[in-house]
Amino acid sequence: MENMKQDSWAQWLLQGRFSTDSQEQQEKTMKQLLYPIRDTLLSLAAIREGDTVLDIGCGDGLIAFGALEKIGKSGKVIFSDISSALLEHCQTLAHSRQVLEHCEFLNASAEDLSALADNTVTVVTLRSVLLYVQDKQRVFAEIYRVLRPKGRVVMFEPITNFDTLGNLSSSDRFWGYDVTPVKSIAQKVQAIFNAIEPWGTGTATNFDERNMFTFAQEAGFTIIKASYFMEFSSHLAKLSWEQFLRFQLDPRLPTIQEAMQQALTASECEQFSTHLRPLVESGQGVYRGSWLYLLAVK
Repeated sequence: MENMKQDSWAQWLLQGRFSTDSQEQQEKTMKQLLYPIRDTLLSLAAIREGDTVLDIGCGDGLIAFGALEKIGKSGKVIFSDISSALLEHCQTLAHSRQVLEHCEFLNASAEDLSALADNTVTVVTLRSVLLYVQDKQRVFAEIYRVLRPKGRVVMFEPITNFDTLGNLSSSDRFWGYDVTPVKSIAQKVQAIFNAIEPWGTGTATNFDERNMFTFAQEAGFTIIKASYFMEFSSHLAKLSWEQFLRFQLDPRLPTIQEAMQQALTASECEQFSTHLRPLVESGQGVYRGSWLYLLAVK
């Protein structure tokens, strides 16, 4: 699809986010990382037969297709995304699964759901959406507006300002690996990412779990429940050097290889690679991360 070629979100989500060559390995990663999140969100949503479910930032349809299994013959799922290519992908899947009659597709940002009328949706779901959005309070306001009375929103968000894997401002860690001996070189590479997504002020790191709770309160929700999780690991998964170089945390950012090429001379690149490659291939890094599940009722 020509549209797919021009859509960085679709390319990243469907092809590049796990940085693997193997389709089998990608499916395994999906099952390990994303299916548990989907199942938890759907359980919190308590979707019933006849519900109208809005999945904001539907992506490849992970949550939305799970919701379709719960709405029965009279329900509806609205796939919403800023990427028209991803919506086309979901529409094709819906057609192949013979569920199109229960689907709608909305090309919209999370901050502007003006195509939907007030009080028309029973359940709203989001997975890893707010970290890409500047006006997070606006998102909550729009969700509140489209929800029916007693309607509910469930969401999962990484709290990335706690995350060492993507902490590009660290002076001694690059993606979790100790780069103290090549600190000055690492900082040049980090600067490429920081120029696009500044640590602490960019959309991915300018909020935490307390902000999320406050956003929901200020939007007017009457019941709010949140579960916050933190995780630490003293090692990272072993990656090939090629996989690491192709890693792209976010479609708005370059790959690690692209950032190195932009920031470093040939000599610096060789020095940086010589230090970092053994650490990557042996998994000698640390990971610290956190995430939040939130349920709010109108």
